[in-house]
This record gives sequence, structure tokens and C-alpha cells, in this order.
Amino acid sequence: MLKDYSIRLLLLLLAITGLIISSSSPIDKDVRPMSPAEQSWVDSVYSSLTPDQRLGQLFMVAAYSNKDRKHVLQIEELVRTYHIGGLMFLQGGPRRQAALTNRYQRLAKLPLLIAMDAEWGLDMRLDSSMHFAKAMTLGAMDDDQYVYQMGREIALNMKALGVHVSFSPVIDVNSNPDNPVIGNRSFGEDKEQVAKRGVAYIRGLQDHGIIAVAKHFPGHGDTDTDSHVALPVVNTDMARLTNVDLYPFQQSFDAGVMGVMVAHLYMPLFDTLRTQTTTLSYNLVTGLLKEKMAYRGLVFTDALNMKSVSNLYKPGEVDALALAAGNDVLLFSEDVPVALQRIREAIAGGKIQPADLEYRVRKILRAKYWAGLNRYQPIDLTNLMTSLNRPLSRMVQQQLYEHAVTVVKNQDNLLPFHRLDTLRIASVTIGAPTGTTYATLINKYQGGTVYSVPNRYAPDSTYARILSRLGPYNTVVVSLHGMNSTPVHKYGLGDGALKFIQQLQANPRVKTVVVAMGNAYALKYLESARTLVCGYEDNYPSQLVVPQVLFGALSAKGRLPVTVSPTLKASTGLPTPNFNRLRYATPESEGLDSRVLAQIDNIALETVAYAAAPGCQVLVAKNGAVIFDKSYGFNTYERTQPVNSSTLYDLASVTKVAGTLQAAMYLKDQGKLNLDEKVSAYLPELRTTNKKDIIVRDLLLHQAGLKAGIPMWERTVTKTGLKPTFYASTRSADFPNEVVPGTYSLKTADDSVWVWTMRSGLLPKVKGKYPLEYSDLTFVIVKRLCEKLLNQPIEQFLAKNFYQPLGLNTMTYNPLQRFPSSCIAPTEKDTYYRRSELRGSVHDQGAAIVGGVGGHAGLFANSNDLAVLMQMNLQNGRYGGSRYFQSPVVTEFSRPQIAGNRRGLGWDHGTPEKGPGQGPTSSMAPPATFGHTGFTGTCVWLDPENKIVYIFLSNRVYPDAGNNKLIQNNVRTRIHDVIYKSFNKSISKT
Repeated sequence: MLKDYSIRLLLLLLAITGLIISSSSPIDKDVRPMSPAEQSWVDSVYSSLTPDQRLGQLFMVAAYSNKDRKHVLQIEELVRTYHIGGLMFLQGGPRRQAALTNRYQRLAKLPLLIAMDAEWGLDMRLDSSMHFAKAMTLGAMDDDQYVYQMGREIALNMKALGVHVSFSPVIDVNSNPDNPVIGNRSFGEDKEQVAKRGVAYIRGLQDHGIIAVAKHFPGHGDTDTDSHVALPVVNTDMARLTNVDLYPFQQSFDAGVMGVMVAHLYMPLFDTLRTQTTTLSYNLVTGLLKEKMAYRGLVFTDALNMKSVSNLYKPGEVDALALAAGNDVLLFSEDVPVALQRIREAIAGGKIQPADLEYRVRKILRAKYWAGLNRYQPIDLTNLMTSLNRPLSRMVQQQLYEHAVTVVKNQDNLLPFHRLDTLRIASVTIGAPTGTTYATLINKYQGGTVYSVPNRYAPDSTYARILSRLGPYNTVVVSLHGMNSTPVHKYGLGDGALKFIQQLQANPRVKTVVVAMGNAYALKYLESARTLVCGYEDNYPSQLVVPQVLFGALSAKGRLPVTVSPTLKASTGLPTPNFNRLRYATPESEGLDSRVLAQIDNIALETVAYAAAPGCQVLVAKNGAVIFDKSYGFNTYERTQPVNSSTLYDLASVTKVAGTLQAAMYLKDQGKLNLDEKVSAYLPELRTTNKKDIIVRDLLLHQAGLKAGIPMWERTVTKTGLKPTFYASTRSADFPNEVVPGTYSLKTADDSVWVWTMRSGLLPKVKGKYPLEYSDLTFVIVKRLCEKLLNQPIEQFLAKNFYQPLGLNTMTYNPLQRFPSSCIAPTEKDTYYRRSELRGSVHDQGAAIVGGVGGHAGLFANSNDLAVLMQMNLQNGRYGGSRYFQSPVVTEFSRPQIAGNRRGLGWDHGTPEKGPGQGPTSSMAPPATFGHTGFTGTCVWLDPENKIVYIFLSNRVYPDAGNNKLIQNNVRTRIHDVIYKSFNKSISKT
């Protein structure tokens, strides 16, 4: 292929220099064969048009959907009276544009060809529309298939909006870093990569019914002037032009691109007259493009209102000159009546041949036929916004950035972040408001503070204050947001921000990561950073993806598409490993249908509306990716504080599997716990009790004969209140355990609970065996056993060995020691024991007695942190580049053990025999699904077959634990059903 191209370039060079005389004519052949039906339609339409109506087809006029009635009437006049061939829509909104398109089409004798500049999606011109990615982002990707997919999604959006032509892709080779008009609109500086990605984009558009227009011929990449405001001069020679700039265009021609746009440039190579822009150059448009390069598709002018040409010619005059040069479609004509008169004069003067004019009009008619305008249908406004927000588009949008984000430097091998308990990470966002997607994602991985500097040009005093607060941290991530696309003001990098970064880098105790959420060329101001990441853009998907790369949920795959400096050259990019941390993605990326999952909203909102719970969090992860994560309602029925993703909930009995059982599995994994040994072998004090023969395995299976529970708290109260021998109103050495703020239990409370547990009676045996009886006492004993073998309190062990390394900032016992009560959803208004609202104090009375750390209850967390822990369990102890279990101990504990007993070792299972909607899990969940539920309205279920984690957190016991609506309405199970129903819908139809 390269050899063939070299031959073509040589022939082209010889032809241009006059050594070969070409006899080819622009009307010798067409870009594609014509069917009889198309031929008949084109002939019929052409014959039905008057000469003036035929000339009108050459014009494509700018239209807006955000202008006043006067503008609308002007467009109507051009359509009705001058029979213009098309419209190019600019600013506005999709619904307004669609309505106007239908209106204008009704007035047209021949349906209009509708075009848009949508290089990175409709968002380039319209509000309420999807942004995909700019070309520089696409140029950084490791796989061209995603460029094709983006082209497909943009094409489908355009078709839904009644658009037929996309003025994209830009296939200029951006060889000038100071280019103010192309820059990140180019795929890069390598002609091969530009051509490959340009062709992929073209095919994505045209395979799905949209005419692609390659621009800006013959190449706008080596300029330092914006052609919107002045005429750029390109002093190039033919050898460089053919070898670099024309290469992507030739490749696009070979690929069948249906349109090309001619740039507004001055190139002395073709014309000596300074005012002869390339758009008006017969030597370039006809001589080079149509004759020597034999291009047969539609040739569009660039917008004729741009100052590079409009400063030189009057409106109307420039149109006739552009047509005489060989252009087919006159884009953004500013005065159609005058232009028509000047064109008629040019025809009369022999400057434009009638036969050539007929050929151009017929080309436009052929384009209309290809676009389906021979069977025109108005736009369906009813479902328009649904069509423009297809779930698969969201998936593609995110995938683009997943394959583009580039780790440019990683000198300390810091990325991705590994042990989160040793890295004390702070994040500083510059140029972004608080609460961005980026900051939210950072906080999902670690609990460090995110400092926000919304103003990119903040004074030094702002940065000094932040510096003074960074003392506790050994790692600081500085992300730069809201950057400029052009070199103006160092791409929007404030001097204060650059100085701040230098000060951080000068501190040997702190490792600094610099993240540029903008144009790659800006990296030249940041190349002193030892760890440097380029996100290319600053939008929702890029902010979602970059933190995932930093923390190893996603591998870094991108490479710089341009040379930034002598040390940061094109193709620079360091791959990073995937640590299998939770990702955050779309349902469609993991094979689920987001439209079905949206039914969760109805169930959750119903839960709040019918007071089954004041609010809740719902999270679903599939294949290690969080695909649904929403919060609903409020912390209380007073509706003063909305639930958000940071709200902590009392996990109740989920503590059994999220806390105590983790320690038990660890001990088994380390060979320190024998499941078939008697519990009394580890706890000798049981040898003189009725529990002396209990086997560890039976204990975990809830078939050891233990009663469901003992109301131990009742032993510590009287009819009038708390026993003063057991409680005090102030904390002291004798009363260290906080029951609720202002109430503290005796330091020997845990020993008292243990004695009461040992003395508790057993259930009667049935046929020589103890029946299955779910018991809190099981985990009172397991906690005691674990602490004995670990030789430390269980909360300290779990924090050090699980929660802190996993980055679980919110998972904790006694959250009031770390968080303000406003962060925590309250549970019951306790009127019988503690006589106060429980907000951050454990709801379970047995756990409260011992200071909030029970084997069966006591943990608080948000849904995200619980999901991380459960994902680690689903991965049998592998997570974040570390191994928390060395053997498949989770599989061993979670599988059903004995027929007739639904439970695993500590883990629970569903009860499918009860029928749909009757058990704790969905009847559609596989039998291997395991997890647990909690009294306060919580649950977690793990499906190892489908790799699903489902979490529901609520405070259904607020204000009264007697509220059973959550259970009666089967809310948790119904949501679980929806997850599996989403597998049954075909997403291929979206």
C-alpha cells in the first residue's frame, strides 16, 4: 500500500510541476456507480427544476435554532423563493432544531440537505447533547475500532435529528504546535495515524447513513493564524505537501469519503496573488483536487463568512469566485440573491461552463438520494431526546477515554497507587468547582481531602493556605481543569498554579502527581513533574476515567499523538497494570440494559413515598464495574437532608460477613482455625458449659443449638432507667464504652456479655440434631474466638488488615469518633433503652452494651465501601494489586455445606423454594449466590457465576423499629429481580 501511494505521489508531483499533462476531466467518472432507480430520480428531479432553482441547489446557508423570528423568516424566504439546496445548523438545541428542520422541509420544493459541524458530536453545536471526544483524544487511543464506533454513534444521532452531512473528520496533520485553529481538533502529527483514524471515522459515519466531509484540504495543520479571523499563509513545497498533508486526504478518497472541504489558506505554491485563497484557487480546487487527485465527491467551501475571505471580497462575489474555482457547495453564503446574480454573470462570461454546472447540481441531487431524501420523512419529535441519548452511546463515550488517558511520566513507579494504607493521598483540583465527578471518583478510592481551587488564576495566598494543610500527606495529586484548547495564556495554566506545583515538587517528603485535563501541548509547561498524566479533555467521561487509571481500576493505554517538547515526543505513553479495583462504567459495557435497571428508580422512590424507609442507597456491580449507584430520599422523614453517596448507614447484621467473618476466613486461610475442631479448643472457658462440644463448622452454619438471641440489655436496666452500676454519664477508665453520646458502659461489659452467652440455654434436639436456627450468639462467640487467636481487638485487626489497605474510608465501628453525625443516617428513636435518637450509635442493643463493637453488629459504611470489600471477596481475596487471602477461602465459606441448610459458613443464601419474590434473594439468582441481610434494612448479595455485587442500604427502622413495610413490600428482593431482568433484554436493539 505504501509503495502504491508513493507512486501516486510521484505522479502527482510530476503533474503539478507540468511534466505530465493530464487529460482527465472532473466529469469523467463518479465517486460511486449509480443504480437505475437513482439515475431515474436524479434525471426526473433535475428536469423539474428551473435554471434558477438548479442554481439554488448549490447553496448551503447557516441556520440557528436559538435566534429570533426574524432569522426564521429569512431562512424561510431563502427556502421558498431561492430554493437553496441545504442548511448548515449551528447553535441551538436539538428539539428546537428538529422542529425548525421539519418546518423548513415543509416549505422546500426539493428536500433540503441538512448539515452540521459535529466533529466530537452534536455537543459541538447544540446544548443538551452528547460530547464524545475531540480528535486529539482519539489520536491518543490504542485502538482505531473505537473511532469507528464513535462515528457510528454520531451518525445515528444525526439521523435522528434529520441531519444528512457531517463536516468531519478533520484530517489535517497538526505539525505546528502553535496552531490556534486546529490543535486538538487534529488526530495528531503522524500522517499514518491521522489517516487511519480519519478513515475509521469516515466509515463509521457513512456505514450508518451520514455523508462524511474530510477537511480542511489541502491541509490546515502547519499554520499559526486562525482562519476565522485572518488569512493564514502556508509556505510549503510540493514534496512536503504531497508527502505529509495530502496523504490523509488521499487515503480518505480511496476509502470513499463522499465530501471534502477546502480550507481558507494562502499557498504561494499554487497562486501568486495574495488574495487568492485556496478556496478560490482554480489551480488547487480544480487542478489539484479534481483533476490531479481525481476526487469525484462533493467539494464544499469552508464557511464563506470567515474573515480570511470575507475581509477580501463582498458577500455574493466570493460565492461566484468559489464556484468558478471548482467548488460544488457554497457554504455559509451571506447574500444568496447577490451571489445568484454574480453566478449568472460568470456563466454568461464563460467563467463557469453550463455542462460543468449541470454536473455539480446532479452530484448534489445524488447526495440527496443517497441520504434518503427521495423518500423524505419528517423527524419524530416525540422520541427525539430518547434517540439522542442511547445507552450504547454512553458506553462508547466512556470507552474512548479509557483507551486514551496517557501516563506520560511515572519515574517513581508511583502509578497506579497500590497500598492505600501507606499512601496518605490528598487531591488538589485547580480550575474546577467543588463536587466534580473527578473529586467524587477520587474519594471513592481513598479518604483523603480534596482541596478545590475553582479559579485557575487564584492568588498565591490561596495556594499558600493549601500548602499549609498538606503536612499529613505524603502524596499529592494536582489536577488542572478548565484549560484552554489553544496556546493562549499557556493553555489556561495560571502562573500561581504552576508555582504551586513547583513548590510541591521541591518537597522531598511529598510525591506529586500532575494531571492535565486538557490539551496535550500544555504538558510542556509541566514536564518537570516526575509523575505526569494527560486526560486530554475536562468533561464527565474523562473525569470518570482518569481517577480509575490513577488507582489501577483501569490500565493506562494511551500515547501522546503529538510532540510536546524534545523530551515528550509523540507516541510517549507508559502502560500501567490493572489492579482489579472496582471500576465505574455503564450497564451496557457489562451486558446489562440500563433502561431495565432504571426500574430500580421506581421501586426505590416507592419505598420513600410509602414510608418504608426515609431513604436508601442502591449499588450494583458487574464484572468488577459499578454500573448502578444511586441514592434516594432523605436521612429522615423531615426531608431536610438528602441521602447522597457519602451517607453512612448502620449495616446491622451485614456486620457479620463484612466484619467478623472476614477475620474468621483470614484465620482459616492462615491455617490458624480448624473448622472441624471444637470451639472449646480455642476458648477453654467453654469446656465446663453446655457449649463444650460445639464444632466451629456447626457454629458458622447456625446449627449448634444456640438460641436466636438474648435480650442482654434488659439485664442492665430497671423500669425507671439504666442501672447506675452498669452505666455512667461521663466517660472514664471504669466506664470507657460509649453506648450513645452521654452514656458509657462498664469496662467489663464485654465480659458480662460473654458470661451471659456462655450461660445461655440450647435448643432441644430434633432426631438427635440441633435444628437450623439463625443466631446472633453465633457471632458473639466467633468474635471472641477470633480476638483470642489474633491477640487483638477485632476492630483494630480489620482496620489494619482490610479496611485501610482497601481504602475504605467510611467502613468503621463507632463512626462518631471519625465523622460528624450529619454524615450518618439515623436509625431508631429509641424510647425504651437509650431514650434518644440513634445517629451514629449502633442500633443493636447487644452491640451497644459493649461499646458499639459486636460480632454480629456495629459496622457502619456507605454502599461504595461495602461494595469494595465484597468485590474483594468475590475475587477470593485479590484486590488492588494485593492478596488478602492466599487460598480460595471465600469460595469454601460461601458454598452451601449441608443439604437442607441454606447457609454457608457465616454467609447466607436465598430460599428459591419459597417461590418468586418470597425469599431474601431474587428467584432468578443462581443457587451459588451468597450474602446477608440486616435488621436496619440492609443487604448485600454476591453472585459468583455472573460476577454481580448487589447492595441495598437503608434505615427502615427510623423512627420506629416496628416499621416492616420494607419487608412486607419485598423491596430488596424486587430490586434484585430487576438486576436479573436486565440480562433478559436485548441491548443490540438500542
